[in-house]
Amino acid sequence: MRRKIAAGNWKMNGLKASIVELKELITLTKGATCEIVICPPATLIEEMVHVAGDSGIVIGGQDCHWSESGAYTGEISAPMLADVGAKTVILGHSERRSLHHETSDYIRTKVEAAWRADLSAIICVGETEAQRDSGDTLQIIKDQLDGSIPDGATAANTIIAYEPVWAIGTGKIPTYSQIAEVHDFIRVQLVQTYATGEDIRILYGGSVKPSNAAEIFAISNVDGGLVGGASLNATDFAGIVTAAG
Repeated sequence: MRRKIAAGNWKMNGLKASIVELKELITLTKGATCEIVICPPATLIEEMVHVAGDSGIVIGGQDCHWSESGAYTGEISAPMLADVGAKTVILGHSERRSLHHETSDYIRTKVEAAWRADLSAIICVGETEAQRDSGDTLQIIKDQLDGSIPDGATAANTIIAYEPVWAIGTGKIPTYSQIAEVHDFIRVQLVQTYATGEDIRILYGGSVKPSNAAEIFAISNVDGGLVGGASLNATDFAGIVTAAG
């Protein structure tokens, strides 16, 4: 059995005062059996690692550079994330792919950097609404998987997050059959390519809320969620954690 994950991506949200949400989340989720991950802004990582302590909640980053160091103003390297206690990092999020024009090949170099720093990588894939409407969803997903995941992916160092771009923060939800189709397809690709492909977890992201999380997490090959806005509020995110187990 793959252990489910409730992962929160705070994006560019959160000040030091927001750490109270993590403290409340720790209280609300005592006894949870799923893995809980919070990826706050880089400015909060070190303090959140301290606050999380031995609660079992994993703190991660939202991106990293492919190089360990250098003249890259404004960038954060994987060793820097690891140095302040992060254990994982989100890579290839659709906002990075679209707004920062990151290609799958470029994302692959970042994943390799994360692995070198002993960080696991949450690798995001997903199609736009136009790509879905044109019937290209599965080919887009395959191309992103093939391009973004380096050789050597294992259940320990890799998590896949399927996020239909048109469902992120829009309130739009694919049908459960559409989610199942993509997650089942990703599973087949992983099993065919990697020795531990059956054990690599696949998260769903895109307007996951306490009200729909249980039904989404019950879908074939959905091993939890990568949650945006709902993860900013401890009560809302605790509801999603409960749905994950």
